Parts: sequence; C-alpha cells; structure tokens
Amino acid sequence: MLMAQDNTDLKAPDGSGVGALSLAILLLSITFVAAIYLAVKTSALISQVKKKNQLSGEKTLHQIVNSLSEENINTYLKHGQMKKNTENKSGGIGSSLPAWFLVTLLSLAGNAAFAQTAPNGSSLLNDGGIIITLILITTPILVGIILMIIKVRNISKRVKANKENAESERISNYLKSLPEEEVTEALLKRKEVLDYSIAQNALSGNFEPEDKRGILKNINEHANIRFIEEKRKALSRPNVDPELSKLVVWFLICATVWLVFGTTVGEYEGIKFVAPDADHISWLSFGRLRPVHTNAVFWGWSSLAMLGLAYYVVPRVGNNKLWSLKLGWWTLWLINAAVFFGSWSLMAGINNGGGEYREYIWPIMLLFAIGIVLTLINFLKTIATRKTKEIYVSNWYIVAAVMFVITISLVAYLPFWQNGLGETIAQGYYMHQGVGMWFMMLTLGLVYYYLPQQLNRPIYSYGLGILAFWSQIFFYTVIGMHHFVFSPIPWSLQTVAIIGSVGMVIPVVSGTTNFLMTFKGGWHKLASSYSLPFFLIGTIFYFTGSMQGTAEAFRSTNLYWHFTDFTVAHSHLTMYGIVAFFLWGGIYAIIPRITRQEPPQLTVGIHFWMAFIGLMFYTIPLMIGGTLRGIAWINHKPFIDTVSMMAPYWLWRAIGGTLMWTSHLFFAYNMYKMIRPKKIVDINSEAISKITSPDEIVKVH
Repeated sequence: MLMAQDNTDLKAPDGSGVGALSLAILLLSITFVAAIYLAVKTSALISQVKKKNQLSGEKTLHQIVNSLSEENINTYLKHGQMKKNTENKSGGIGSSLPAWFLVTLLSLAGNAAFAQTAPNGSSLLNDGGIIITLILITTPILVGIILMIIKVRNISKRVKANKENAESERISNYLKSLPEEEVTEALLKRKEVLDYSIAQNALSGNFEPEDKRGILKNINEHANIRFIEEKRKALSRPNVDPELSKLVVWFLICATVWLVFGTTVGEYEGIKFVAPDADHISWLSFGRLRPVHTNAVFWGWSSLAMLGLAYYVVPRVGNNKLWSLKLGWWTLWLINAAVFFGSWSLMAGINNGGGEYREYIWPIMLLFAIGIVLTLINFLKTIATRKTKEIYVSNWYIVAAVMFVITISLVAYLPFWQNGLGETIAQGYYMHQGVGMWFMMLTLGLVYYYLPQQLNRPIYSYGLGILAFWSQIFFYTVIGMHHFVFSPIPWSLQTVAIIGSVGMVIPVVSGTTNFLMTFKGGWHKLASSYSLPFFLIGTIFYFTGSMQGTAEAFRSTNLYWHFTDFTVAHSHLTMYGIVAFFLWGGIYAIIPRITRQEPPQLTVGIHFWMAFIGLMFYTIPLMIGGTLRGIAWINHKPFIDTVSMMAPYWLWRAIGGTLMWTSHLFFAYNMYKMIRPKKIVDINSEAISKITSPDEIVKVH
C-alpha cells in the first residue's frame, strides 16, 4: 500500500492515531518523571528521619554564640532571656512512614479502580474509542500521581519543620540551663565583634596609588564617560595575509550592500500588505519584487557573506595560504554580476517561469555557477596543500556545501526532467537542498570555527560534529517532497520525505548539543562579547526552527499550515534566525581582527536587539494567523474572509520587518566603522605628545 495511490490513500487523515500515541507518550513521560521525583523525595525523607533520631553532639556556648546573628543577640539582651518555645511539633513519624505509604498506595489504587469505567464493547480498531479509553485510564492515574506528590511534599515539609523546631528548642533549653551572667558576657563580646567596622583607609593607607611593575594600563576614568558596558576587544591576528584580508573584507562589504538592498525591497513588500495601492508601477509590483527580495538576500547577502567568511577559515584551519587569490576575486565579481543583472531582469519581468528561488534565467545563473566552481577548485587546492594532518570539521562542511550547490543548480536548470510532475519534484529537491545543503551546511561549518575561537576553547565534541555532518547529508537530501504532501506526486516519495524530516532530529540535536556544550564554562563571556550573543541566538533558532520544520512535515500538520503564512514565518526563522545571526556573529568576530578597528558597542547592541525583537514581531503573528487561516479553510470559510482576517497579522509583519530592516542599517554603519573608522582622540596620548613635541622642546631651551 506504500507505493499505491488510490482515493483511499489520498483521504486526509483525521489525526486520531497521532492523538492516541501522544496521550500514551504523555502518560509514560509523566509517570516516569513522577517516579523519579517520588524516589528522590522518599530517599530524602528517610535521610531526614535518621538524622532526626541521631542529633549531633552538644554544641558549646562558644559555638552557639558564634552562630547567632546580631539581631538574635540584641533580642536576647533586650529581653534578658530567650522566650520559651512552647510549640513542640516533633513527632514520631519515622516508625509510621512505611505504614503511611502503604495506606496511601492502597487508597490510590482503590480510587483508580473505582474510576476505571471504560465502556465495554468498543472496537479496538476505532481510533475514537482508543482515545476515550486512554483518557479514562489516564485520568485516575494522573490524579493519583498528583495526590502522591502533594502528600510526599507535605510529609517532607513536616519532617523538616519538626527537625528545625527540635534543634531550636534544644539550643534554647541549653542556654537557659547556663548562668545568665555567663551567657550575657559571651553575647556582649560577640556583639562587639559584629559591631566592628574597618576604617576606610585601613587597608590602603593615605598614600597615593603607585604601580611600580607597570601592571595597570590605560587608566582613564575621567576622560571617557562610559554609558554602556565595556566589551572585550578583539585580538589582532598579525599573521593574516593582507591580500587575503582585503578579499574577505570586500566579500563582506558586497554582502552588506545586498542585505540592505534586498531587505529594503522586502520592507516595501511588507508595506504593500497593509497598503496594496502604494504604487501602480509594473517594475514595483509585488509579483516582481518578491523574487528580487528573496534572490538578493539568498545569492547576494547570504552567499557572499558565507563565502567571505569561508575564504578566511579554509586556509586558517589548514595553517597555509589560500591557493589562488585571483580565483577568489573572480568569484566575487561573478556572483555580484549575477545578482545585479538578475535583480534588474526580474524587475523588468524577465524570469525563469515561476520556479521558486530559481527565477533568474539560466545565462545569469550561469555566472553564479561559474563563480562557485572556481571557489570549489580554490578550496580543494588549498586543503590539498594544508600543513596540518587532519582536515578540520569546518572544511568538511564548507566543501560539502559548495559541492551540493553545484549539484542542485544542475538539477534545477538542466531541462531533461522539467516536464509535468518531474518539474515539481525537481523544484522540491532544489528549493529545500538550497536551504539545507548550501546555506545551512556552510554556515554550520563556519560556526565550528568562529564559535570556539570567540570562546577561546575547543569544540566540545569532534565526533558529534561528524555525526551531524553525515546524518544531515543522509536525511536532508530526501525531504524536499514534504512541501507537496497530498499532491499527485507518488505517495511513497511523500512518505520518504516525512521520514527524512523526522530523521533530521539526529543532526539538529547533535549540532545544538555540540554548540551549547562548547559554551559550557564560558557563559560569563556573553556579557563581555558582542559576537557571542549572535551565536547563542543562532543556536537556539537552529534547534527550534529545525524542529518546527520536522513538525510541519507531517500530513496532519500540513492540512493546517501548508499554503498559509505559517510557512513564511518558518522560512524567516531559519534563514534569518539561524543563517543571518550566525553570519553576523562571524563578521563581528573576524573584521575587528583583520582591520584592528572595533565597531561602536552601542550600535552593535541596537543591531542585535532590533533584529531579534523584529524577528519575533514578524514570525509569531504570522504563525498564529496562519494557523487560524488553515482552520478556517478546513471549515470551508470563504477565501476572501481569511484575507480580511489576516490584516492585523500582516500589520505586525510590517512592524517586525521594519525593525529588522532598521537593524540592517545599523549593521551597515557598524561595518563602515570597522573598515573606515573615525579617528578617536586619546586625551592621555595627546597630552604626552604635546609635551614631547619639538616645538615644546625648543621653548624649554
């Protein structure tokens, strides 16, 4: 039946089987967690009971007095003697504890037996009956577990309170058994100690601070007023080839230009959702601007930024020089030409006929492909001449990504299988492999270098990196068809795509664990770094966005979310929340090392928070609105009604998009400051230079 495709197979599943499985998993999970909790609490209870029956030896007066606070001492001295604690709540619970547990278990068992009133005669093959039965079984068990946890917590609190009361009463009785004069004298001595305060200059003295060893540097507290927290400066890398540095910087400059251009187009599109009649110019129509936006940010911003950072990483991890700088420059110019002529042709109405993300006509895309082939040759030659024995995991990801983008470009543009369903299958393969095996694959390779570099610690597990690498290749290459669930495409291909989507849990969990565990021991560095927050947010979205993609792949969820704005939100969570944030982290990590110029910390913070908050304002309303729209379609609501319903969600989309676009302007400003900074006057240096200037020396003579 897997290969068959008849009307029965195409019937939309009602999702009841998934509901039954979810309830079973929920029951097992809660029971398991509750069992662990009860085991821990029971062990603690037994330990507390034993300690209660075996109180520590009698403390001396000196030990008791030293443990008292100043408030306790003042209270005692004021009243003359400690008030007798008349409430003695200590009780023999240790002997009755096993009996209590037995009674509780029997009572819960009785309640559970009483509550199990599932109807007889229900067919086990009926999904609804299975769900009802599971609910009837689950309800008393969950109630019993909750009651058990509440009672165990109450016993634990009671035992702890009894122990504390018994100890306080023992101390009180001991103090009352001593002579009043002895206790008062000891308390007065202790009060004198507590009241002592050190003089302000007791440790430093009255002398001026002096640094005979030259340890303290750049002491300038009065000259520069700090409005924001000082961030850690980047370490310069004197061994970086100046020509390679120039190539990397130009890649990133061009990427920034395309980011501002592409998102400006996207911002205008977002405004058109709220004001569709903003213009009546064919070149600015939504249908033409949409591919201009996506292709500019894909091939202009993301691709150039990834390649620029990769041109730094590939020779660096091999401890050698780039094989050919000339090929690098050819790649830069060819890709820029492709994006420029592609954007112009799309606005003029010249396109590839509707293939998403492959709207550029083939002669223009050929320029991009030639540049990528030159890069592959350059990287392979560089790795082949490396001075290290091993090939670091970053180069595995980077070279594999370049190979895959060549492969998917050939699949997308060669005409041999571009007929009927074959074109749709090729589109699904190209579209999803472009995201997962080009953008995601290469970006992850960059993270494996830049994240450890910024934390100054090795990657947590090389093995997890290799596991994530091969499992991503194995699973991601088959999941393109989950965009065409319930389509005429063979049911078997759809099923394979869904299974591959579930398999993506392996590389995503492996990679996320690797990155977060690399942070272990270095979380404190987040506060003093302006690049690490970008890596952290990228890692979080890598997990949440990828798992959201897995959830969307199921047939039951496709019914609600496919063809709605939910997919738009998902694409931005991945391409923006993961790829863009990781790229920004890499750029802020490497440009100051190359140029030895820091970006303004205030504007870096503005860039980060506006991009993050804007992404949330953009995606969350679209996910909510998309879900409601899918439900409305299933309930056969008129299409135009759902368009009107989406108006407020599209407004939030425009607001979030505006924040994101504005953050890109701040990023462009930061790039400018890192590359061509304004001269900063150091007051101390200026003062010394004036004293030691030749004119000043002549005046002295």
